[in-house]
Amino acid sequence: MFEKIANIFRIPDLRKRVLFTLGLLAIYRLGAHIPTPGVNTKLLAQFFDQQSGSALGMVDLFSGGNMRRMTVFALGIMPYITASIIFQLLTVVYEPLARLQKEGELGRRKITQWTRYLTVILAAVQSGAIALTLNSGAGGVSYVLNPGLGFVLMTVLTLTTGTAFIMWLGEQITDRGVGNGMSLLIFAGIVVGIPRGIADLVDKAKTQAWGALTVPALILLVAAMIAIVAFIVFVERSERRIPVQYAKRIVGRRLMGGQSTHLPLKVNSGGVMPVIFASSILSAPLLFANVSWVHNSNFLSRVFEGMRPGEPWYELLYMVAIIFFAYFYISIVFRPSDIADNMRKYGGFIPGIRPGKRTSDYINDILTRITLVGALYLIVISLVPQILISGIHLNNLWLVGPFFERLPIWVTHGLGVNFYFGGTSLLIVVGVAMDTINQVESQLIMRHYEGFSPKSGRIRGRRNW
Repeated sequence: MFEKIANIFRIPDLRKRVLFTLGLLAIYRLGAHIPTPGVNTKLLAQFFDQQSGSALGMVDLFSGGNMRRMTVFALGIMPYITASIIFQLLTVVYEPLARLQKEGELGRRKITQWTRYLTVILAAVQSGAIALTLNSGAGGVSYVLNPGLGFVLMTVLTLTTGTAFIMWLGEQITDRGVGNGMSLLIFAGIVVGIPRGIADLVDKAKTQAWGALTVPALILLVAAMIAIVAFIVFVERSERRIPVQYAKRIVGRRLMGGQSTHLPLKVNSGGVMPVIFASSILSAPLLFANVSWVHNSNFLSRVFEGMRPGEPWYELLYMVAIIFFAYFYISIVFRPSDIADNMRKYGGFIPGIRPGKRTSDYINDILTRITLVGALYLIVISLVPQILISGIHLNNLWLVGPFFERLPIWVTHGLGVNFYFGGTSLLIVVGVAMDTINQVESQLIMRHYEGFSPKSGRIRGRRNW
């Protein structure tokens, strides 16, 4: 394994990309310790500790803990993700934007530029909501040293600038580094919180937080985490292979084709993106939950109350959003009609299926079925650990709530473990790590070096530098 890791640094271009990525991630973590001026960070951190399993805990997760410290990177990349989702949806329903996307690199650059503008606008709106909430005092406690208009304007300017800088970091990592920049920023933010989660477990073991069953429960929790990681790796590697046969044809004086291959369709082609999209969409409006005009409205207060993680309506919308974004994402990155046309162009066909539209429909049917399986897998990985950790508050349902009061308390309130051990966290960490490793591995194999997995590389790299 050490030899395989050393191969990365034997390739100048790959070595520069890896070091460039690590350098930008270090800058991102450095910015996570620069507080926003005028905020009492100690009181705010205590408030977030009390809300670790709530919507604020979800927002803090995606910001890498920056929200609890109210640093210059407090908003994280959530505004950029929301803006990307909006434009991807518009390319489906708005024909001029769809034509612009099909124009090639120039059209994609134009859409990317508009996405950046919308990101700044969303960041300004969200930072304004946060500034007004802190300025007015949440929960009857003042988290601002000098409240006033000056603090609101300074906070909006600071957080919006921080979001724009994070967006630039992510794009630079994607273009000049290794892996998907935005996903790696989320990955870095979650990983740095894992030691705090481990410390929380150790503290629970010392204080016997769950009574005599504390140690067995902790062992079962760790074993469940290992099993979840293994299950994630297994499903992420799983694929449905469609056999493809290429007919023989003469090109010049050579006989080409006549070979059999397969078209691999991954069970979870969208990776962690449907979960990130769903979490971002459901978490973004909750930044306005503590604004005064929400508290003054009984209807809005109930709506936002029911939209917190752990509430039945939130979990239902979360499941629907994951399924929607799983199909939506695969419809953007995978077009069966284009694949069928390319197969027919090069003399390929699926045995028993006519080329052209029949092939496209056949691939689309298979893709529809396995995407549903992938979406259900994402739901299980994301929700089951979260329900065990923070519970699902069925007792808060209208009319039927008292019936669920008879359930065990761990069903409705969970085990109270640190939020960083949720299924969403594990899914993002494992998924992003596997995707980054795959990209590094492809770079190694392309340059005739041995990859990380046993079946990836065939040629060992030279041992001298």
